[in-house]
Amino acid sequence: MVGLGDNNNPSCQNNISSKAKDKKKNKKKKRGGSKRKMTAEQTSAFKSVTEWVYLDRHQNPNSSSTAGLSSWVVDDFGVQKSLGRGMEKMVFELHSHSKHSDGFLSPSKLVERAHGNGVKVLALTDHDTMSGITEAVEAARRFGIKIIPGVEISTIFSPRNPEMEEPVHILAYYSGCGPMRYEELDKLLANIREGRYVRAKDIVLKLNKLKLPLKWEHVTKIAGKGVAPGRLHVARAMVEAGYVENLKQAFARYLYDGGPAYSTGSEPLAEEAVQLICETGGLAVLAHPWALKNPIPIIRRLKDAGLHGMEVYRSNGRRAAYNDLADTYNLLKLGGSDYHGRDGHGESELGSVNLPVVVLHDFLKVARPIWCSAIKDILEGYAKEPSDTNLAKIARFTRMGSFKGTSPSSCGKDLIDRCLASWLTAEERQNDEFEAIRLKLSHATINLSGVQVPIETK
Repeated sequence: MVGLGDNNNPSCQNNISSKAKDKKKNKKKKRGGSKRKMTAEQTSAFKSVTEWVYLDRHQNPNSSSTAGLSSWVVDDFGVQKSLGRGMEKMVFELHSHSKHSDGFLSPSKLVERAHGNGVKVLALTDHDTMSGITEAVEAARRFGIKIIPGVEISTIFSPRNPEMEEPVHILAYYSGCGPMRYEELDKLLANIREGRYVRAKDIVLKLNKLKLPLKWEHVTKIAGKGVAPGRLHVARAMVEAGYVENLKQAFARYLYDGGPAYSTGSEPLAEEAVQLICETGGLAVLAHPWALKNPIPIIRRLKDAGLHGMEVYRSNGRRAAYNDLADTYNLLKLGGSDYHGRDGHGESELGSVNLPVVVLHDFLKVARPIWCSAIKDILEGYAKEPSDTNLAKIARFTRMGSFKGTSPSSCGKDLIDRCLASWLTAEERQNDEFEAIRLKLSHATINLSGVQVPIETK
């Protein structure tokens, strides 16, 4: 979580006056801004995005999701449809946190809040862990929300000049089957989490030397069992202990990057994290670049490593400078609320970042072939060796139905179709590679016993 330290960045300070001047204008945009009929490009993008969002509902081009497009209008940010009582948006929330890292809500409560805010697609991107994804997927079934398994990886940018070293956060977005070679990513994340314990202890020690006798036990209690403590957990403990008035003050005085109580952990190099995301079938996106001191050399280096995109959009609109950087380096322009559930304490609401439908289309246009390839790789692994271990890789985040009563010859087809139903169209699934996998799996007996997977109850 870097957003709390953003006010220490000179670029943020320079924007304060302009934000004040545009206050009324921004409020108007948040209410929907000007509305106009969609262009041909927006209409095409909307059809494609909607088709993907509702894949698992078996909708077709004539269904309610895409029918009556003439009644849809587009505002300054995204796409809306008049429903008489209000407006429905195609909301993607691509940056959120739960209690599994430094958020305040459980994955289930996060999903419930997302539903209440009209979110259709939610990426859970906890810091350095994917342990909350399964719970989020289960909860999302009740609300018809699509979950993108994600993670926000803590890294370090370390150029030759030590004075330019700074922390960098990379968002990774995966398919419903999760990463290929999951063990490699999990090892990296585990090392980071171990380093977070060391880092948090060092922060507490530094605060103690600054005459703030914060207790380590207080920090770990707030973090929760099995959760690696982060700066936000330390800040919350400081507020509860009465050493600061609020979270923002904790960061502004002590915990900001390079601050008197700041400490680093065992973060990998940013380039190495981007490369691993790409190698494991994920989409790599730079988080909150406005928090960086030297964004240009970082973006340039990460682009060379395989970076796919960067956050450009915030709840109050698009950041022009970073939009230009994304254009310069041919990167996807994305964004999310970075929601932690602080109950309005200086953070954007879940689902408040309005991504234009063309932006969503561009995102899926890049992501879907990557996810398709990753899913194929994971399925091929099971087809070659139909073991419980390889089945667990398929079922890690996927909603698997019961295969009771299915004939052995249909098991392979059912397994593949249920894995891909939410991610690829029927046409995309009907290719030679997937048919070959189906053929191999038609001779395999699929046994879900002993595999921890969510089971369909409908």
